[in-house]
Amino acid sequence: MNAPSRPVKIFIVAGEESGDQLGYKLMRALRARRSDIVFSGVGGKAMTGEGLTSLFLQDDIAVMGFVPVIRRLPLLLRRISQTAQAAIAENPDVVVIIDSPDFTHRVARIVRKAAPSIPIVDYVSPTVWAWRPGRARKMRAYVDHLLALLPFEPRVHAELGGPSCTYVGHPLIERLGDYRPAQNEPGLREQMPPTLLVLPGSRRSEIARLLPVFGETLAQLVAQYGPVKAVLPAVDHLADDISRHVESWPVRPEIVRGHENKLRAFRAARAALAASGTVTLELALAGVPTVAAYRVSRLEEEIIKRVVLVSSALLPNIILGEKIVPEFLQDAASPKNLSAALLPLISGGEQREAQLAALARIDEIMRLPAGQSPSEKAAEIVLHYVKR
Repeated sequence: MNAPSRPVKIFIVAGEESGDQLGYKLMRALRARRSDIVFSGVGGKAMTGEGLTSLFLQDDIAVMGFVPVIRRLPLLLRRISQTAQAAIAENPDVVVIIDSPDFTHRVARIVRKAAPSIPIVDYVSPTVWAWRPGRARKMRAYVDHLLALLPFEPRVHAELGGPSCTYVGHPLIERLGDYRPAQNEPGLREQMPPTLLVLPGSRRSEIARLLPVFGETLAQLVAQYGPVKAVLPAVDHLADDISRHVESWPVRPEIVRGHENKLRAFRAARAALAASGTVTLELALAGVPTVAAYRVSRLEEEIIKRVVLVSSALLPNIILGEKIVPEFLQDAASPKNLSAALLPLISGGEQREAQLAALARIDEIMRLPAGQSPSEKAAEIVLHYVKR
């Protein structure tokens, strides 16, 4: 009698909430292809809900900012060592690291040195196209394959001498229907007064710098155009502070909380005023013409000038290779400039149509073959390394 084959062992490490979301979808897609998979590693609530027993709480390593990292450095170093040693002891068929490169790449380097036969797949490329491009070549020593969320990243890694890289799709493209008006909502974005999304960011520093500017921008826009319905989706932990701040605005926006209310606002929006960040890609895929702004401290500005390689801070512009979404940085992010750029996007005409056409091109560029989701494409590649 043949002995039963052992299960496939996958060690998976996600360092923060966004990685946890990618991880649980990947776990689900892997199980849909093979029922004999056993997962171990580090993850958050979503991944533990899929059956992962995490080595420790993900909160231990989900740290951002220079000062917080320094304060927790001894714990972070212990968690890096603990995670790597657990992977080595487990001797899995493949290790999958997800985003959070300051943590996950250190784990991968230790595993590769101690157990070079274990394949390592990295899910989410570091932003080597924006700064520190030398990281791409260094990754070849400890990453066998890179799963990219952005369509231009395989080309960038090939040019920089990085590891093998495949575009598997951004998780946003799995939920496009949630961001766009449904077939039973014709004309939703043509309603009067038009809906303007106001998105000042999700961090206190962003909001402190941009909220006053956005409030004056809204007032100037209304003075030029007429009434608009301003909607400001706020993250829960900042919603009360934002509500108090906008009480003094000449034109007060409607504050909405929760993801579903945010999606409802996206479906109704005729245009958006947003902080530079991932939300601009959400708006692009939703088909919402946008003006973006960003302000940082003078010290951060000097650092950015020295190390950042890209000419645009916006993912839609980087994907297209042209500045189709207007962006205003630092002092240029003034109410006068922002309201002037928003006016034609609200009113309609050549500028609005040109941006809508460009956003449709992003949709085409980022699309995967019919019937395949990003998590399914990622699972296919991970299992290829298991078979090897």
